[in-house]
Amino acid sequence: MSGKLSQMMAGALLATAPLWAHHSFAAQFDQSKVVILQGTVTSMEWVNPHGWLHLDVKGPDGKVTNWAVEAGAPNALLRRGLRNSDFPAGVEVTVEGYRAKGGGPTANGTKVTFKDGRNFFLGATDNAGGAGGNDAAPK
Repeated sequence: MSGKLSQMMAGALLATAPLWAHHSFAAQFDQSKVVILQGTVTSMEWVNPHGWLHLDVKGPDGKVTNWAVEAGAPNALLRRGLRNSDFPAGVEVTVEGYRAKGGGPTANGTKVTFKDGRNFFLGATDNAGGAGGNDAAPK
């Protein structure tokens, strides 16, 4: 009997694992710490549940830091007109968003602006500024 119970518990644990992988905005990012990052794209991870834009940003001291910026899901970005091919390594962008609570070079992106002036909402939902976390826009 204890073998079956162990198997059931293991099954339940595995079934809920994807739910743990997805986090709330408030758990990881600080809405009071707005960041504006100007840098050069090093890569774009077009993955679920959130894409990740990586860019090299030169600090005031001249030191270059690679930032990881959380974006919306690939299907949400596609609906906004963005494609993975819009982010080749070397393209210059400005990203607005919120810094991670841990203080490292990680942010939740809300807007990306390309050097040619095109800009797109980068967040997780189409409800910019509404309740729910990732859809908050910098003030």
